[in-house]
Amino acid sequence: MSRLSEGSVINTKNVSHSVTADITVVDGASTGVLVAQGGAFGGWCLYLIGGVPTYCYNLFGLQRTYVRGPSPLVPGHHQVRSEFTFEGGLGAGVDVDVGLYVDGEPVGSGRLERTTPLVYSYDETTDVGSDLGSTVSDEYDQTTNRFTGTVHWVQIDVGTDDADHQISPDERWRVSMARQ
Repeated sequence: MSRLSEGSVINTKNVSHSVTADITVVDGASTGVLVAQGGAFGGWCLYLIGGVPTYCYNLFGLQRTYVRGPSPLVPGHHQVRSEFTFEGGLGAGVDVDVGLYVDGEPVGSGRLERTTPLVYSYDETTDVGSDLGSTVSDEYDQTTNRFTGTVHWVQIDVGTDDADHQISPDERWRVSMARQ
């Protein structure tokens, strides 16, 4: 899935939200974008670099905040999740915590000073498995950002009510059936 306009994707600005990517890692050095929204002048992305799970928040191309796991993921099936806890006002970042989880366990955290108030980009999009426009993070480029493993699915949720930091097969089934 690629090139979804910002208005086609659930709005993650100025709200608490989570992004969960269900992936298979081929080897410990798997790299690439799991999901990205926006581009060089604003947005966010969840990716692996040298196998290490990383979340990047890009504020207008002026400031990038990175939250990383401590080590590369082992080969196999994983859920990589970022949780964005927002308690401020429009564009405020003084109360924004970002948590990074792998298979439900916390592996990293960070804090944002400011957030994007209204629009990440008018011409960039949301991509799964790569970042096709200009890149959100400066740690990868347009030619090296395709994920080398498999992205099975990505789920974006608004709110902070997921205590186990994972999406179970039963929960995914209920969501799928509710949309029929």
